[in-house]
Amino acid sequence: MTPPERVLARTLTLTWVFYLFGALYVVGPVLAWSLFGFVLFSLFLSPLMHEDLRAGPPPLTVVVWFVCMAGMLVVLWVGHVDYSLGTGKTIKSSIGWAKGWALFPLFIFIGAALRIRPEIIIRAQCVLGLQTLILLPLFILAPMLGLPEKLYTSPLRAVGGPGPEYFSVYFYTIDPADGSWRWQFWTPWSPFAGLIGVVLTLCAIEERHPVWRAIGVTAGLVIVVLCKSRMSLIGIVVGFSAPRMLPLLLRSWTWMAMGALSTIMVAAGTWTVTTLGESWQAFRDLRANSTRVRDTLQSIAKERWWTEAPWFGHGSVEPGAHVTEHMLIGTHHTWYGLLFVKGAVGAVMFAIPIILTLLMLMRLTMVSKRGRLPLGLLLGMLLFSFGENLEVLVYMLWPALIIIGSALVPEGRLAAPSPYTRPAHA
Repeated sequence: MTPPERVLARTLTLTWVFYLFGALYVVGPVLAWSLFGFVLFSLFLSPLMHEDLRAGPPPLTVVVWFVCMAGMLVVLWVGHVDYSLGTGKTIKSSIGWAKGWALFPLFIFIGAALRIRPEIIIRAQCVLGLQTLILLPLFILAPMLGLPEKLYTSPLRAVGGPGPEYFSVYFYTIDPADGSWRWQFWTPWSPFAGLIGVVLTLCAIEERHPVWRAIGVTAGLVIVVLCKSRMSLIGIVVGFSAPRMLPLLLRSWTWMAMGALSTIMVAAGTWTVTTLGESWQAFRDLRANSTRVRDTLQSIAKERWWTEAPWFGHGSVEPGAHVTEHMLIGTHHTWYGLLFVKGAVGAVMFAIPIILTLLMLMRLTMVSKRGRLPLGLLLGMLLFSFGENLEVLVYMLWPALIIIGSALVPEGRLAAPSPYTRPAHA
C-alpha cells in the first residue's frame, strides 16, 4: 500500500475505536482536508516525490464537483443574508459546509488524484465487517440483559455538530412506533446504518478472497436486517443488479426481450398497475408512522420553499411542529431539504455533478467491470437521498466516494492493474 492507501485502510479498520470515543464526526472531515492538503502538496512538488505519491490532475467530473459545491457555499451565504440570520450563524453554517457538502468533491478528488486502488478499501471494509460480527452478540444481548440504550455522549460534542447523537455511543434503540429493538451500529441512527450496510455488502461482493468475501457480505446483510431500513433492501438489489444488467443494453437480444415484455405488460395493463400499486403501498405500510412523518416533512418543505424562498431557500433548517414529531423541516430528504434550505439554485448545484458522475459511471460500466462497484455505490446513495440528508452523513460515506473517485481516473493513469480486470488464470 502507498502511504495514503495505508492511512485510509487504517482509518476504516479503526471505525469502532473512533466510535467508542465519539470521534467519527471529527475523523471524516479531518481525513478529507488533511489528504486534500497532501494532494496539493504533491501536485506542487510532483517531480521531487516518489512515483507512488505523485498526485494526478483532477478529471473534468471532479472539477465540476468542486465548482458546484463552491457554488453551494455562495447560495448558503445568500440565503443567510436574505433572512438576516446574522454573522455568527453564517460562520457556523459555513463551517458546517466544510464538514458536509465540501467533503463530496474532496473525497472524490482524493480517490482520483491519488489513484487509490478499490481493493484496498474493499478489504478494509471486510475487516470492519469481521469486527462487527465479533461485537454482534454484545449488541444482541444488550436489550435482553436490560442494558441502557445509550451509554454516553462524548466530550467531543464541544467541537460542534448537528446534534448530540453524532457523538453518542449506543447499544441499541427502541422504535417509538411499535417498541421493537433496532440497532444502528456506529451510525447516528438506524436508517443510516442501512446505507452503511449497503456499501459494505456491495464492496464485499467484489472481494476476491472467498473467506473475506463471505465475512463482508454476511456483516453487511446483518446490518441491513437489524437496522430495519426498508430502503436498504432496495439499495442492495438495485446496487447489485443494475450495474450488471447495464452492459446487456449493448446486446440486440436485450431490446427484443424488452419489447416482448412491454407487450405483455400492456396486455395486462390493469393488473400490472394494480399489482405495482399494492406492492408499493405494502412497502410503505411496513413502517407506516415513519412514512407519515416523512411525507408531512416533505409536504411542508415543498410548500414553504415554493411560496417563501424559491430561488435561494431559507438558509437553514427550522424546528418542526408536533405533527412532524418535532423533526426539523428540511431534513429526512436530500432534495426537499436542498429546496427548503438552499432553494432551486442549491438543488441544481447538487444535481449537476451527481448526474454527470452517474453518466460517466454508466458509460464505464458498459465497457468495463471497473465501473460496476462505483455505479452500484452511487445508485445506493441516490436511493437514500430520498429518505436521508446525505450532506450530514457524508463523513461516513467516504469509502464509497473514494471508490467513485478512483473510477473516474482514465485507464492509462491507473497506479496498478484493476482487480476487476485481472487475468483469467488469477
